[in-house]
Amino acid sequence: MKKIVTILFASLLTVVVGCAGYEPLTSLRGIDVAAADPAPAAKEYAGHRPGTQPVVARTFVQQPPVIPHAVNNFDDINLAENQCMDCHGPANFEKKKSPKLGDSHFLAKSTTLDASRYVCVQCHVPQVDAPALVENRFTGNIK
Repeated sequence: MKKIVTILFASLLTVVVGCAGYEPLTSLRGIDVAAADPAPAAKEYAGHRPGTQPVVARTFVQQPPVIPHAVNNFDDINLAENQCMDCHGPANFEKKKSPKLGDSHFLAKSTTLDASRYVCVQCHVPQVDAPALVENRFTGNIK
């Protein structure tokens, strides 16, 4: 019985001492972990009009290129329309002086766009001027 009382007393003392020095947990960003994350600030696209921004170099083979122009004024990609194809499709890319869709985006030996590649922004993202969040020494393997 004496041993049980001693254990209970020690446990109670540990809880009291632990609560006395209580500080709310904070994240590495310095905010309370229970608080909702604040929305990040909207970033400005690097290029505004298509064709005015230099193409961003890729850093590894098979990397989807980033979009070097703003896309916020483009219509949503849906079953009826894909505005990206107006400039980058096989019919207009030479006239518009824009990069042609890669052969991997078409069905084998065809000019029909592969349905799994129809939503361009699944892989291709607009380039923004954003500072690096952490130090990055990645150099890539394309020379």
